Amino acid sequence: MKLHFDIKRPESSLRTCLLTCTLVAGIGLSACKNNDNSNSNSNSLSGMESQWTTIGTRETTSEASAPIVSNADAVWSDYSRDELFPDMVTLPVQYIPMSDGTSLAAYVTLPVDAAGSAVTSPLPTILIQTGYNGGSSGQVVAILGAPDPFLVKRGYATVVVDVVGTGQSSGTWSAFGAEEQAGYAAAVDWVANQPFSNGRIGLFGYSYLGITSMFTAGQRHPAVKAAFIGVPIGDSYRDLAFTGGQVNVTFLPLFLGLVSTFGLINPTILTDPTAGIPTTLGHIGGAIDFQVPLLLDGLTGAEDTAYDVDFWKVRSPLETAAQIDVPTFLFGSLQDLFQRSTPMFYEVMKKNVPAKLLIMPGQHFQASFGQGLPADDVPVFNQIALRWFDQYLKEMPVGADTLPNVTQYVTGLDHFVTATDWPHPLASAQRLYLQSDKSLSTDEPTAGGAPRTVIQQPLDGLCSVSTAQWTGGVLGLIPFPCTTDNNIADALSVSYQTAPMAEDYYINGPIQADIWMSTTAVDAGLSVRLSDVSPSGAAAPLSNGLQTVSLRAVDGSRSRELDGQSIQPWHPFTLDSVMPVSSGTPVLVPVEIFATSAMVAKGHSLRISIGASNLPQGTLPLPTLLPSLLGIITVYSDAEHPSSVVLPVVPSSELSTVPRG
Repeated sequence: MKLHFDIKRPESSLRTCLLTCTLVAGIGLSACKNNDNSNSNSNSLSGMESQWTTIGTRETTSEASAPIVSNADAVWSDYSRDELFPDMVTLPVQYIPMSDGTSLAAYVTLPVDAAGSAVTSPLPTILIQTGYNGGSSGQVVAILGAPDPFLVKRGYATVVVDVVGTGQSSGTWSAFGAEEQAGYAAAVDWVANQPFSNGRIGLFGYSYLGITSMFTAGQRHPAVKAAFIGVPIGDSYRDLAFTGGQVNVTFLPLFLGLVSTFGLINPTILTDPTAGIPTTLGHIGGAIDFQVPLLLDGLTGAEDTAYDVDFWKVRSPLETAAQIDVPTFLFGSLQDLFQRSTPMFYEVMKKNVPAKLLIMPGQHFQASFGQGLPADDVPVFNQIALRWFDQYLKEMPVGADTLPNVTQYVTGLDHFVTATDWPHPLASAQRLYLQSDKSLSTDEPTAGGAPRTVIQQPLDGLCSVSTAQWTGGVLGLIPFPCTTDNNIADALSVSYQTAPMAEDYYINGPIQADIWMSTTAVDAGLSVRLSDVSPSGAAAPLSNGLQTVSLRAVDGSRSRELDGQSIQPWHPFTLDSVMPVSSGTPVLVPVEIFATSAMVAKGHSLRISIGASNLPQGTLPLPTLLPSLLGIITVYSDAEHPSSVVLPVVPSSELSTVPRG
């Protein structure tokens, strides 16, 4: 029997509703209502939570997860206080010596008193570590490393440090490698022993600066007392460089080029040529020795780059996040470069330290600037940061610990919604099957269902939300209609769509597509997009996944489950895990679709589209890509090959208290 999303259930306890909808109606869960209309912050959650497991890492396996249900009534509020000082001043560059002879450039910014003098009394200190030249660009742009006057004037010293091999620091840059991480420890040691510092350090930064902060927090230096971290990478292989086993040819070269360019802006070439010229030449040599080979090795499929090897593990701070022992505020965004890992950081750290999670709308750069705030009582970033550091660096009881545990922007609802935990404690696994008539429903496919075909070509997604996402939001600044509507991106894909929803349908968490497919080529990629289709036919992008077919092997011990079903596969992506792809032979390919939070409104439909590529996100390395061109992918949806998608569905009543419009 087809499900038309109009099933009604008696209003009873939430647990009864969840069980009934899960077993009988699946996607009709959105029709269920809780008698008391309580939202996800109700203390009554205890005993009704979903059965989540965690997702593992290279070193850890998944385990049962007990949802947090405390702090249920938390709300957001503005926070500020009067300036203590009228101005600030940045001192001339200073150098931090490392044991190997490398020198790190440090730029100290201090408050200035009414007499115009830099404050000399010891202050709590904010440490920012950047790869974007803290002595030039880093003095004017927050995402590059600029000190925040809002914090400095309220009694915080700030130190910006160029990491090894960047800016005015010597050494060779290797993108978060062991030498750079040793520099983080040297920087903390130096700051803690300066006369302007009272020995209490807060780590601060977004993007690159957030990644350095995450690594530094994991080193557990006793002087570090708190961290405020935005849009950090978690797993450098899976998040960005080789999502789904495919090399990123959009942001990766942009990022490497950006660091190299800022590394050439060195004022000491003129002021102190004997120091400035060798440092700058070293940066040029580093680009030749590191950045260029890294890109070429990725494109050519070199075994020590294109697979998940120790090179990527060392550069993945999610591997050491469990070691963090200081209160940490995290923020990310729904279309961030690191959309996958930001909530996973929270999931790891919440067990050990006070941690809060804020997920913004939009892409990387927009989120880093706090675009759209204040909204729904969530204040601007510097207010949140001030409150966090006042509580955990100055030890002022200002309620940072009572902020909502999790705050997420919900696409479709277009508002921020709070919860007691991530993953959402009331999510239920819902499996929807691809049907031969290109519908999407809870009915299992019948025998003899006709498959669909897709041409293998590498150019899908050229004009899509992925274009905005994987340029860090740069191309998202240009109002191309295709970045907000998936219809163009899906033109060469095969799509499956539900009937219009009878009630609002709330998705919150990671998603897994299980696609039965075959190819006429030696290998293939699968791109899976999820869209919210309005009655007018517009297809708002929700999330997407990418997967190389030969790398489809899954480590079940590290994969995430919800209610006993795999909902976030963990692919090893190692050379040993490569599986054969035989022409015309159907295989099951689990595809990780990055976590999202979205409401598909009543009358809208949910669509899953399957294509052969998503170029802005990644492409097959050339040795695999070239012989795969012009192959044909067949997508199956029959009883023997039941392709499906598993979604984390939360009762729509959890959104009932949020203003609409």
